[in-house]
Amino acid sequence: METRQVAYHWSASIRLNHWLMAAVVVVLIVTGFYIAYPWTIYKGETTDKFFMANVTFWHALAGVVLMLLFVWRIYLAFFSRFKADWRDYFAWTDWRCMYHQIRYYLLIEMEEPPHGECIYGPVQSLTYLVLWVFILAVIITGFILMGANHHTGMSAAGYYIFKPFLKLMGNLATVRYIHHILTWFFILFIMVHVYMAFWYDAVLREGLVSSMIGGRLFERVKGAEH
Repeated sequence: METRQVAYHWSASIRLNHWLMAAVVVVLIVTGFYIAYPWTIYKGETTDKFFMANVTFWHALAGVVLMLLFVWRIYLAFFSRFKADWRDYFAWTDWRCMYHQIRYYLLIEMEEPPHGECIYGPVQSLTYLVLWVFILAVIITGFILMGANHHTGMSAAGYYIFKPFLKLMGNLATVRYIHHILTWFFILFIMVHVYMAFWYDAVLREGLVSSMIGGRLFERVKGAEH
């Protein structure tokens, strides 16, 4: 028999940011694939067909919202009173713990290794760090593609801000290709992220999935097992 205690794990701001970003990423994936491979053709005059323009608008709007959520999350990492901060994204530097956690995920070891004061494990912290880098990359490439044909407004301003990255990548075709490849990374991340969340719930029974709604985990009390 084991004893568990309820621990407040995720603040309201972290949970709100998480779910808003999840919704925005889904909108971006769906609209992005439609822009790349439109699968509908409406009857009638060409001048009456605005569906592609509307999809492009919602894709661009979702991209701007993603940028704002990204900035908000960076702010929370440095200034939130929540215990998870920017240092948690470098838990992967503990190589010994990283080794044991990989063995735990491969079901070679039965006990999850402790990861000190960090709220994320080494593998989790490295994954999230890469995720934030890729989000920044998709924002930069998105603004370049959105503002390439505009001369005024926010999209044009974003284009000129990120234009040095265009020169590094060579041309707009390369930028679009990178933007597209990053989309597949997000799809893969969502699949693995959802799987691991339910896997943790099934193995550790701490209520990880529901914690992103209510903010609370059911943690095992050390030394209370019989």
